[in-house]
Amino acid sequence: MGCNTSSSTRTKRSENVLRAALIIQNWYRGYRARLKTRQRYALTIFQSLEYADEQGQLQLSNFFTFMLENYTHIHERDPEFVNRLFGYAFQDKGRQECVGLVDVPDSYTGPRLQFPLTFGDLGLLIEAFKRQQILHARYVLEVLFETKKNLRNLPNFTHVKSSPAKDITICGDLHGKLDDLFLIFYKNGLPSETNAYIFNGDFVDRGKNSIEILMILFVSYLIYPNSLHLNRGNHEDFLMNMRYGFTKEILHKYKLHGKKILQLLEELYAWLPIGAIVDNEVLVIHGGISESTDLNLLYNIKRNKMKSVLMPPTPVDESHVIDGKKNKIGTARGTKLTTSFSEQLAKHEWEQVIDILWSDPRSKRGCYPNTCRGGGCYFGPDITSKILNKYQLKMIIRSHECKPEGYEVCHDGKVITVFSASNYYEEGSNRGAYVKLDFGLVPRFFQYQVTKATCLRPLYQRVTTMESSAIRILKERMISRKSDLIHAFQLQDRNKSGKLPMGQWAFSMENVLGLNLPWRSLRTRLVTTDKDGNIDYMSCFDDMHIQKPVQEVQSALIETLYRYRSDLHIIFNVIDSDHSGLISMEEFQSMWNLFNSHYNICIDESQVEELARRMDLNKDGSIDFNEFLKAFYVVHKLDHLNKSDTKHV
Repeated sequence: MGCNTSSSTRTKRSENVLRAALIIQNWYRGYRARLKTRQRYALTIFQSLEYADEQGQLQLSNFFTFMLENYTHIHERDPEFVNRLFGYAFQDKGRQECVGLVDVPDSYTGPRLQFPLTFGDLGLLIEAFKRQQILHARYVLEVLFETKKNLRNLPNFTHVKSSPAKDITICGDLHGKLDDLFLIFYKNGLPSETNAYIFNGDFVDRGKNSIEILMILFVSYLIYPNSLHLNRGNHEDFLMNMRYGFTKEILHKYKLHGKKILQLLEELYAWLPIGAIVDNEVLVIHGGISESTDLNLLYNIKRNKMKSVLMPPTPVDESHVIDGKKNKIGTARGTKLTTSFSEQLAKHEWEQVIDILWSDPRSKRGCYPNTCRGGGCYFGPDITSKILNKYQLKMIIRSHECKPEGYEVCHDGKVITVFSASNYYEEGSNRGAYVKLDFGLVPRFFQYQVTKATCLRPLYQRVTTMESSAIRILKERMISRKSDLIHAFQLQDRNKSGKLPMGQWAFSMENVLGLNLPWRSLRTRLVTTDKDGNIDYMSCFDDMHIQKPVQEVQSALIETLYRYRSDLHIIFNVIDSDHSGLISMEEFQSMWNLFNSHYNICIDESQVEELARRMDLNKDGSIDFNEFLKAFYVVHKLDHLNKSDTKHV
């Protein structure tokens, strides 16, 4: 009897323990699922804002065409400006002209490269960069010159062959994240004759070490030209570099010779191949394809025509697209050419390259405009099959999109996306990955995540950090459209109550911002809601404002300048060909009038002129436009509270 009772008790206890374990397991699964949902929403915010910025960048190229047609003195004042936007990557500069008389002083303690380069130079360079040393401008210019000279001899598509003893490693976007490149080499080995790599574009921008990544890749290419292959990405473009940080990085690290480095990079970009083909079966390109992708045409275009892929073909007289002497075909300035620039660079060719560098795959069938990025297209599985079958290919490997796991396979295994920059948006936001193709072209995926900590932070902490950062930049986008949002809210608020039902608020947010975000789910982080579920729409602006550099200036002007500050920064930098950072009052007013006209901005011209005069602090008739645009920034009240709390500790 006692034995039976004891056995029954043990059974009940076991059942209770199992039931408790199941309850805890179900709770944890739900908890983790909620965290993953928050993480997914944060990534969606980051990606939507990234693509919206890229859309703005592509739209900016239309402004340069408009400016060229309307800035009446541009040809006479600055033919170099026209050449920069619409000229060729000329081939006839010698070493002396590129490198010049740049001496390396005895006091320089960084790596000293010996040409022709060897594996020892690569090791020396990597170790120096690990110690955060800066490579001297002399060596940077020499590496760029030699790389450009070699790239000129390559076809538009590099043919790469695997072998039983030689796998092909394909890396995606690195975006200036040097630690990711170091980790790839640590896990997979340095480039060598038996360890081949394809780096699939977007080496630069966003991260802090773009020039170091370029130097490692270019030195590796010069040592192993048959084993390391480089494709052009959409960020290998000087106009993209102006917005996303690489130009600023160069001018900061190389204050004396930065301009010369940037000029040589502009020409080098245009000579990068636009793709690679592995064993005549795998197409490796940065972005994607469209229904009209014509590989035969792409094989034969003159890729050096496109110093910036963002600039569409424009009817510009070639007599202006020279540098003062003679152009490539020997025509002196002022002589009319029988063939216009736009005829040489057909719009169809330009669209083909845009598709290769900017397009994204989607599960939906067909081919339709890439409305998020503003350039290239979305292509479905049917388009993938059509192009692969047409050119007897089996697979496309592309990059261009951040993926949470570092890679993604779609279109029935025929399209692989690989993205190699871990922590792209925020620490913990995504893994990086690379793909290895063996002799049978079977892909194997390798993932990693760079971290400074000895162990990865808990998921809750990573998600909270990501979420806070995403909401912060989303609110900055909202404050830049404050007037438009208030107008949209008030149109819906017919009772003038200051509140809207959730559906009307979400509709207004999407209608103005166009970010395709789950506004209903995000509302708890953006606005306050009453007990009936109505939203106090002005509450989304409670905890931030745009700083006024001059208090007397109207808020509408400040908001407009803040919204377009990135575009204005690029425009002024393009005009500022000597990188002095200064622009005359006359040039400032002329450019603003054109910008105002092209973008249909309803701001009184006199307000802008008055603000410019106030910002001319030393009254010399020039404006430091970098400082001018830095004056417009968002102040988050929480930041001020945290600073105050810190002071009182």
